[in-house]
Amino acid sequence: MSGIPSDTGALMSAVLEGILYGFSVLMFTGTIWALTYKRSLQDINRPIAVVAVLLLLVSTVHMIVTIIRVENGFVKYRDTWPGGPAAFFADITEETYVIKHALYIFQTVLADGVMVYRCYIVWQSARIAIIPGILWCAIVVTGVHAVYSVSQASSNPGDVFASQLTKWITAFFASTITTNLLCSGLLAYRIWTIEREVAKVRTSKRGTMIPIVRILVDAAVLYSVVLFSLLICFLSGNNGESVLTDLVMPIISIAFYMVLIRITLNRKNRSYISTVFSTVPRGTIGSDGTTQETLQDYPMKPLQVHISKYTQNDGPSAYRVRSDQPSTGKVESLGRVSLDM
Repeated sequence: MSGIPSDTGALMSAVLEGILYGFSVLMFTGTIWALTYKRSLQDINRPIAVVAVLLLLVSTVHMIVTIIRVENGFVKYRDTWPGGPAAFFADITEETYVIKHALYIFQTVLADGVMVYRCYIVWQSARIAIIPGILWCAIVVTGVHAVYSVSQASSNPGDVFASQLTKWITAFFASTITTNLLCSGLLAYRIWTIEREVAKVRTSKRGTMIPIVRILVDAAVLYSVVLFSLLICFLSGNNGESVLTDLVMPIISIAFYMVLIRITLNRKNRSYISTVFSTVPRGTIGSDGTTQETLQDYPMKPLQVHISKYTQNDGPSAYRVRSDQPSTGKVESLGRVSLDM
């Protein structure tokens, strides 16, 4: 092992995690505001609200365990633990160490599960979700096995970089990085393709969806940079991985909250209304209210068109797509995409 001493790393990670945890609590408050702003109780996205609360609870428990671990290592067992504080914090079978990493695995599984669900909802295709779903299952399997292996590492309890542990932990990091990048890429590409079709006929820049792509990319970059740094530290046998592991906990929450809050702050344009080419007879657009509103916002010349209305709904990241036939006319379908970010 190399890098900072284990006891120094434990103290450093506790301080830095505490700072980021406080910031995540502030962002959680903003998230609750974003979920409830000008909404009735029935309109609140309850599943996403539950996920947001779970992320906060898991981060809070992790912060409490971190404080207990630091107190145990530097105060309670300072003179009784063989080898002193440095040996205490290096022992991967110690109870608080196992609990902290189990919480980290749970938080990662939860956050990555939401990403996979977003992909399915946005694309409305089970095929698109197959590979992300397989990667998510790999995260669950490798994460659970890694925590179990750590708790049973009686042969070499002071070395998290032991060969029998490395393969599972490395597989876990690789799986979560790949899942994050793949899901973020699929989401950004899907929204970009929608925006490209909208831009063909839109007469103004009002209602552009590009800010949503930027928000998703920013969140993916933040999370991926930390994970790549963590993986590099782990593969190089650097004790800095223990510090980064603790920091990932509030960062996961921050990245999740950031998406929702930033989209809420960009709510000046409530609706994303687009016109997409389709096989509809010329001049046969339905006359229901939605279609009339769309035509008023986007004057069009006579052509073969398919009208789609994209409506922003500022809840956490999910995209619902449903088709409604207009009351009159021969339009094949009138789709509305709600952005529950």
